[in-house]
Amino acid sequence: MTRIVARNIPPRIVWQLEQQGLHPLLARLYASRGVTDKAELDYELKSLLPPAALTHAGDAAHILADAIEADARLLIIGDYDCDGATATAVGMRALKMLGAEVDFLLPDRFKLGYGLSPEIVDVAAQQSPDLIITVDNGIASIEGVDRARQLGIATLITDHHLPGESLPEADCIVNPNQPGCDFPSKCIAGVGVMFYVMLALRAELRERGFFADKPEPNFASLLDLVALGTVADVVRLDRNNRILVSQGLKRMRAGQLQPGLAALFKAAGRDPKKATAMDLGFILGPRLNAAGRLADMRLGVECLLTEDATRALQIAQQLDALNRERREIESGMQESALILLESLAADDAAPGIALFDESWHEGVVGILASRIKDKLHRPVFAFAPGEGGIVKGSGRSIPGLHLRDALDLVAKRAPGLLVRFGGHAMAAGVTVNAENFEKFRDLFAEVAGELLAPADLTRTLETDGALEGGYISLETARLLENEVWGQGFPAPLFMDEFEVEQQRVLKEKHLKLRLRKGNARYDAIQFNFGTPPGTRTRAAYRLAINEYMGVETPQLMVEHLE
Repeated sequence: MTRIVARNIPPRIVWQLEQQGLHPLLARLYASRGVTDKAELDYELKSLLPPAALTHAGDAAHILADAIEADARLLIIGDYDCDGATATAVGMRALKMLGAEVDFLLPDRFKLGYGLSPEIVDVAAQQSPDLIITVDNGIASIEGVDRARQLGIATLITDHHLPGESLPEADCIVNPNQPGCDFPSKCIAGVGVMFYVMLALRAELRERGFFADKPEPNFASLLDLVALGTVADVVRLDRNNRILVSQGLKRMRAGQLQPGLAALFKAAGRDPKKATAMDLGFILGPRLNAAGRLADMRLGVECLLTEDATRALQIAQQLDALNRERREIESGMQESALILLESLAADDAAPGIALFDESWHEGVVGILASRIKDKLHRPVFAFAPGEGGIVKGSGRSIPGLHLRDALDLVAKRAPGLLVRFGGHAMAAGVTVNAENFEKFRDLFAEVAGELLAPADLTRTLETDGALEGGYISLETARLLENEVWGQGFPAPLFMDEFEVEQQRVLKEKHLKLRLRKGNARYDAIQFNFGTPPGTRTRAAYRLAINEYMGVETPQLMVEHLE
């Protein structure tokens, strides 16, 4: 069941925004998302929170500046997702611009797992680094940091994940979510944290007179990478994140993007001059993630680092092929998951769901969990077999359940049950011994049932009300696409009643519609539809642009029919 709720639109705020020169439709949309003044939509770089506001960014800058001046060997250890890959690329590009001797290393997700483990430190030690810099990981790597210290390697942690009860004894930790950090943008992505550290480093080197006889590098050239990692990691788009994304999109649309990103757009058949936040989240991000899911994320990072357009396109085409393979694997896993769910007794359809199948692919279980979560509106963990008798789960949550906190509660109730866990409110990972899967499944269901209110288990769809017929146009679609929307700052979703004039099924899973309201007719499509409508329908939809044979027309992207 889905509950439709209209967003609250404060009339006075709408009027105020209109008086400040905002388009009437945008005034209405922004007012319902908490914007009270047009100044909050100033996405110029000068409006970014200053690097000095990020706790220990200055200390990190000092360590890095000393290392550069001493010609020390630096090694970046990243994560195998899009945020980790872009953060690695930002660090590599920025440090090389500053003349540093730097390389990178990414753990094999299937052999070494996530984070700065003692095992990855041992691999890193083969390169004889003086300083390890983590990006998008490290806040929970107590043993890994200890191992680095034993080997005489300094460590700088840059991360954004929630810390555990203890912090690693690194030489420096930069993480807005660590205790004592009052940086206002707690939801900044790993790539954003690394970008801030690089800004602080440049400022430190400036103070030291490093640029007296050489030009300062322009780190704005890295904002396309920052934007991609921020959107792909599905962090909340607070104002600071919206500035980073807006500036990155601005550069893409102006043709000022890395060869690798240009190649990814080309491989996907998209035009970077028309880049949107949606493109980053649903077109580029999945292709880059496919490397970490099915192959080696080094391939993705190479795509982001190469200056050779031909090589970039070769890699982008490989990533595109991997993403198609990922979709096929995911489709098969989803079918088996739904069969598994149907076989469960009604009382087993718990508030929290954990699923496992021997045939599932470890690199795809996160996406599977997300799909099942969307279908059932329940927090879901999907598990795949790992090496050494363990199973690895990736979870996705719904509003009302902080997934990492739920895992923490499971760990407290059953000490020793979880081999390891970590993550965020909406996404988390957990490893358990295979023989303990059923115990985890039952305990997670119990904890979820306690933490979720009955109302939380009903899917709520927030809409922006009806869209006046005159606004269903190419002009309006372009207006909306040029704005920055995303997690915590959702893209407009409208709700209206229509006559259904035509409907047909495409590829056995997509519903193509011709809708009429008054004398106006609109093309619409619903992907992966459930039940076809009757002659009249109430539809929740997004306004989009359909391009076919070089002709652009407005199209309603239907998310819900009733």
